[in-house]
Amino acid sequence: MRPAILIAVVMFVPSNLLPAQEGHSTMSLTNQQVESFARLALKGIPQEYPNKPSNVMNSAEDVRSPKDMHPAFYGNFDWHSAVHGHWMLVRLLRQYPDNGVAAEIRDTLNKQLTAENMQAEAKYFLEPQNKSFERMYGWAWLLQLVRELHTWDDADAKIWRQNLKPLEDVILQHATDYLPKLSFPIRVGTHTDTAFALGMELDYARTVGNKSFEELVISKARQFYLNDSNYPAHYEPSGHDFFSSGFNEADLMRRLLTREEFSAWLDKFLPGLSSNQLGSMMEPVEVSDVTDGHLVHLAGLDLARSWTMQGIASALPATDPRLAILNASIPKHAEAGLKYVTSGHYEGEHWLATFAVYHLSRSGLEVK
Repeated sequence: MRPAILIAVVMFVPSNLLPAQEGHSTMSLTNQQVESFARLALKGIPQEYPNKPSNVMNSAEDVRSPKDMHPAFYGNFDWHSAVHGHWMLVRLLRQYPDNGVAAEIRDTLNKQLTAENMQAEAKYFLEPQNKSFERMYGWAWLLQLVRELHTWDDADAKIWRQNLKPLEDVILQHATDYLPKLSFPIRVGTHTDTAFALGMELDYARTVGNKSFEELVISKARQFYLNDSNYPAHYEPSGHDFFSSGFNEADLMRRLLTREEFSAWLDKFLPGLSSNQLGSMMEPVEVSDVTDGHLVHLAGLDLARSWTMQGIASALPATDPRLAILNASIPKHAEAGLKYVTSGHYEGEHWLATFAVYHLSRSGLEVK
């Protein structure tokens, strides 16, 4: 009986926590969404336990508490969730400065994103055994956090952005060292998917004006994906996916190809899209048990598909017939994912709001 009860709980979601139905271009966050999503991060960021540290220990001296290892990003179950929880708070504060939770967000960020904390975070990544820690998913979210702060004309944001510089520099160096050595892309629906990270890294490089890193990312994207064709859409999803590796790839390639080039590339990569023959890749998924930390990944898949399809659509010509197919699928996926964000269970609540905000605020589409 337990699974049926769980599904009944998550199906009853207030209508103001679901997306607008007029079409993907009109989606935005309601005041209640802003506050509800922000409070999930505000609760999780200072919550040290439960925790999944994922650190390598070379001796007993390396047995440290999460907060000792990561004085800023110790909460929210794991490092990357803490990082993208901070990104979400910055994004919401920047876009909704008059929301009732804004002062609490600003106070939390002032406490967390201090110069001392960031220096300690950077020091952790300089330890030899930690050079691959959070590679590249967590790295991508850290650079996304920097990107969000970089162009914000706000006194506190300028301080936070400067404080992040030591950690940014270490992560950037790790990525710059790693990418030339990566001979093949990692194509999965979870953290290590290469296309997802490259997309965020490219947005970062363009926002901060780092031409050399931009060129490196573009070079690897072209090497890995430019000649791809006939993506096996029928293999998606896998049981623990929170990404569509195929849509991640297409969302990356629309960032570096011209509109005409991308349209032709997409014809080869997803030939079934124009006739709506991608099968399960276009069908929203349900979560069978929101208390299972891996099964609830599928809620993130719905939301990630929403933002990647949105990105793909943004790069197609206005008369392209694939637009109608994508625009019909985007809100369906968003609605399917959003109903799990505030399920009442920590397994999803410590991270799903970030995916919801990334999609609903159209992040990544403002970078040219």
